[in-house]
Amino acid sequence: MINHIAPLRPEECEPVPDAGLGALVTERGNLPLESVDVTADVAGLAAGVQVTQGFRNPFDVSLEATYIFPLPDRAAVTAFRMEADGRVVEGVLKERGQARADYDQAISEGKRAAIAEEDRPDVFTIRVGNIVPGERVTVRLTLDQPLPYEDGAATFRFPLVVAPRYIPGAPLDGERAGDGWAPDTDAVPDASRITPPVLLPGFPNPVRLSLAATIDAAGLELREVRSSLHTVVREGDTVQLQPGERLDRDFILRLAFDASTSLSLVPDAEGEEGTFALTVVPPEAPATATPKDVVLVLDRSGSMTGWKMVAARRAAARIVDTLVTGDRFAVLSFDTVVEHPDRLGAGLAEASDRNRYRAVEHLARLEARGGTEMLQPLEQAIGLLGDSSRDRVLVLVTDGQVGNEDQILDRLGARLAGVRVHTVGIDRAVNAGFLSRLTGFGKGRCELVESEDQLDEAMENIHRRIGSPLVTDLSLKGDGLDLIPGATGHLGAIYPGVPLTVHGRYRGEPSGAAVLSGLDAAGRPWEQRVAGSRVGNPAVRSIWARARLRTLEDRYAAGDHSLEEEIIALSLRYGVLCRFTAFVAVDTHVVAEGGPEHKVVQPVEFPSGWQAPPAAPPMSLMAAPAAMPAAMPAPRAAFRPAAPGSAFMPPSPASAQAEAMGMPDLLLPMPEAGAPPYGTGGSVDWMEQEKGSVPPQERLDPFRERLAEELRRLRAAASLRTAERRRHLTDLGARLAELAALHGGHAELEALAEDLTSGDPAVDVDTLWQLAVHTLETLLRRDPPAGKRRPFWKR
Repeated sequence: MINHIAPLRPEECEPVPDAGLGALVTERGNLPLESVDVTADVAGLAAGVQVTQGFRNPFDVSLEATYIFPLPDRAAVTAFRMEADGRVVEGVLKERGQARADYDQAISEGKRAAIAEEDRPDVFTIRVGNIVPGERVTVRLTLDQPLPYEDGAATFRFPLVVAPRYIPGAPLDGERAGDGWAPDTDAVPDASRITPPVLLPGFPNPVRLSLAATIDAAGLELREVRSSLHTVVREGDTVQLQPGERLDRDFILRLAFDASTSLSLVPDAEGEEGTFALTVVPPEAPATATPKDVVLVLDRSGSMTGWKMVAARRAAARIVDTLVTGDRFAVLSFDTVVEHPDRLGAGLAEASDRNRYRAVEHLARLEARGGTEMLQPLEQAIGLLGDSSRDRVLVLVTDGQVGNEDQILDRLGARLAGVRVHTVGIDRAVNAGFLSRLTGFGKGRCELVESEDQLDEAMENIHRRIGSPLVTDLSLKGDGLDLIPGATGHLGAIYPGVPLTVHGRYRGEPSGAAVLSGLDAAGRPWEQRVAGSRVGNPAVRSIWARARLRTLEDRYAAGDHSLEEEIIALSLRYGVLCRFTAFVAVDTHVVAEGGPEHKVVQPVEFPSGWQAPPAAPPMSLMAAPAAMPAAMPAPRAAFRPAAPGSAFMPPSPASAQAEAMGMPDLLLPMPEAGAPPYGTGGSVDWMEQEKGSVPPQERLDPFRERLAEELRRLRAAASLRTAERRRHLTDLGARLAELAALHGGHAELEALAEDLTSGDPAVDVDTLWQLAVHTLETLLRRDPPAGKRRPFWKR
């Protein structure tokens, strides 16, 4: 079973003398994660990192602990180790399904075991099974991480918390993929794996955090070291956190030094092949401005509340102000619906002074609200950028906190050809993995903004990228160096102040040179030859392998499922973790007969800079049919959301009621034990009463697309006024009745249509709205076709 951890008041907690700083004891027991230690060795534009997580079993029965945590999205995880009771077990990288089977078998046999899995490029899960009472188990992850560099500074960014993500789509039937608070949906089929429970603000610090980075400028002059979000202490070449910091925001160091054009050649141990890393510092020639079409997409969803919305408005306004005569632009702001400036319309407008002023005026009025329905505005933006004769640019300003990354890439990937996509990620715990993947498809750049103080510098970088690049149409060939075709990373373009870094593979001796060719801003041929030098940095190989795996995984997400075997083979060959493989460590000793008796999912911190939820949710969000006057009939198809998987959770973003109030990202406490789920009022589900009225084999495939469209329209109208929403529901009821009749009768649709068209003023709009969303989501659920291979996250 899985025990959910309920929120605690400070007075309920007291320190445990022997459990380390931050450990808690209560009548409900301890949290299993005791410490997180990060040590990094930064050398030039790469870092070797070791992450050590300490778990302790405070219970009197054996324990399985689950921890969902972030890592840098471009980092290559190359080793995994478990240590307990004086024993050390090295992890083995295996195909994900096999690794899970080995782990499950081991803990069922009473053996101590651990498994590390990747769920997103920057979200990972560790499970440690059969921790015996009072025991401490340590797991260690080893990774190599590239450092982005521009304007004379490299950035070492290490994420420390998985922020709550918006989960769109209709809930799926069947076994859940994980133990998070969100149900799996058709848009995010592994949502329950990326939504750990969240500690409410004010909860005592449960985890001891230490982080230290040793800096080696690799022969270059290190001019300055800056920490953006944390208080640090520097001793010689080592920078470390002050004690007492929480795992609630990214750790960021900026290292100022001068990069140089270079070609590093790293031979494999076998000597027949090797890996190269090419860095090209941009030329000094200024870029020539050419007319361009720019579409700005601004996220105004509920998670952007507070300083993020202020920064996002400023960033968007700065982008509009960079446009010049001859440019055309459009501004789209979105939450659950997409809006345009009233006086500019939905198409591209000339970048005149008057139109730019109107756009900035519109941006200044925007406030955070609603859910993060990101797919529709991005599709609209791409539709506006159809003129291939002009320079086409899409800029997305967001915190990126969505769970349906794969769905978005699947729908947009092929349509981004020829469009430069730049993303501005605004958050202290930003979803950098998704934003980087999106810009990879669009040959653009991802700029991360962790505070308003960093905004001006970040916008200068974006300004340059929106302008024309210095060199385009890049190609790479060897001169005395046999480059392996298809193994070179994405070349992109060269921008002012942004050195180009390319990783790839070669055959034969580590000697020769690489020749980079392209066209400059005036369309003239441009070329640079870089001589190679042999170096002994094994991180170059793993960083290349991780980048190659991410490229293939993104192509898989965009629909090319034939790549699965190639991805697995590449991961196993180079020993780098990916979404199709997992590290598993199994001890040979039996320590707990019968497997773990207790399971706990470690809650994560509430992200720093996010607006704290209220102590209790508004009554209108909590109201249920049981609380209605006795004379008011409960709707016949009672709303029954899936029980969440944590003690504190954001309500499902599919709830149009919460979206209409602008609070889809609130963290709500669970109902009391034994109480019915929110919105049921203890009533019997009407579908259960009418069981048998619809044959189990009936499917809605003949009009599934029509139902999906109605659901999309319903969500899009969530922010309308109450009277307009009631009219929308009445019209929806009429359309559903017609649809049911065309299908030869359908009990659920007919019942919903009757509820929506009854016009009973005693039934409030919010209840009917939830009822409609839930019923349509339920009808759209479908089982996977028989014989289809299970998704890799469920094997």
